Amino acid sequence: MTWNACWYLLNNRIGRYWLEPRFLFKYYGFSWVHPWPGHGLYIHWAVLAALGVFIAAGFLYRTSTTLFFLGYTYTFLLDEALWVNHRYLICLFSFLLIFVPANRALSLDAWLNPRLRSETTPAWALWLLRAQMAVVYFYAGIAKLLPDWLRGEPMRVWLARNTGFPLLGRFFRQEWAVYSLSYAALFFDLCIVPLLLWRRTRIAAFCAALAFHLLNAGLFAIGIFPWLAIAATTLFLSPSWPRRLVSIFRPNAPAAASELKPLPQITQRLVLAMVLAYITIQIFLPLRPFLYRGGIEWIYAEHRFSWRMMLTNRWVHAYFYVTDPNSGETFQTLPEDYLEKWQIRRMAWRPDMLLQFAHYLANVMPRSGPKPLKVEARVLVALNGRKPLLFIDQNVDLAAEERTWGRPQWLLSVHEPLPSHRGNPLQDPFEPIPDDFD
Repeated sequence: MTWNACWYLLNNRIGRYWLEPRFLFKYYGFSWVHPWPGHGLYIHWAVLAALGVFIAAGFLYRTSTTLFFLGYTYTFLLDEALWVNHRYLICLFSFLLIFVPANRALSLDAWLNPRLRSETTPAWALWLLRAQMAVVYFYAGIAKLLPDWLRGEPMRVWLARNTGFPLLGRFFRQEWAVYSLSYAALFFDLCIVPLLLWRRTRIAAFCAALAFHLLNAGLFAIGIFPWLAIAATTLFLSPSWPRRLVSIFRPNAPAAASELKPLPQITQRLVLAMVLAYITIQIFLPLRPFLYRGGIEWIYAEHRFSWRMMLTNRWVHAYFYVTDPNSGETFQTLPEDYLEKWQIRRMAWRPDMLLQFAHYLANVMPRSGPKPLKVEARVLVALNGRKPLLFIDQNVDLAAEERTWGRPQWLLSVHEPLPSHRGNPLQDPFEPIPDDFD
């Protein structure tokens, strides 16, 4: 978390992502979240970096985790266009750390207050964190059980653009490599958690996870996600492994001062109920895209909060037409005049973001009378090598449509099958836009 905050500070991402854009997209129900004025965001991220150090050191732990969760979630909610899975995962982990007693050993808090030290930790704390990571792995595998992935898309395109990868790159244009890596990723996500939980396969499974995430880090620009996943996967190892590691360097280290005192039965039941409620939400929330009627266009478009990662290679282009009913004039409006390029590429594949931008145009563009402006869009999307198709109904006045939770009626279905012969992926004219970026 500290590294992530420092990366934003040192690479000028704060200005690029939140201060330079004229318009920021908002999550449903969070339109009231706005950036700090002046240099406030720079100070905000510097504080987050410091809080990450405090959490890692176990210093002022409860206060640090609470402030970090609130501060990081605030930045997460600033712009919907910046969605990436690892930012959502950091929000969840920082929330859980508020309640997990992670500062009772190997921490400054335990050093400053010996009565806090303990040799044990509640079982629910470990299993809650394990369950969170298990959900990530499992639904990443479920997301790959789609026809496109099973036919090697978009892995075929991703590999063709990484032929310079050390040792393995020379094989990336071959079909056996495409299918091998596609199905290996599928089976890894579906099987890794059971293999990590079984003691006999735990070490081998962890080594496989290490190799998997290092390969992802080398092939794809997905930021800190591989490193965060590697760190979180250590949760499935024996709970005593950190103490064993420390004992190598401190063989005569003193034992912990005390054991955890059992909680009252009513408190235990309350904790269990809260843990089960949280896990239940995490299990059912990723199923949301399957609840709405529609084809792959909806499953791929509404992938947020569902652990659907690196599933599409898409080309998008959007035109907006603004009509002033007071004068009868129609103007073609280019999104480039109002949005950053990285915002446009992500907006054109998100129905709710298209709607937000249409409302924004209706509010900022001049009109010659009392009647509100009419905004229509022509959005072309090519998914995983298919020919470009209209993504939304071009005759709908988006400015008059209300933002709702779920699949909008003006979203068109994609029934175009995958092309039977892709040819050379390196000659693919479509610009790849991964689901995750940094």
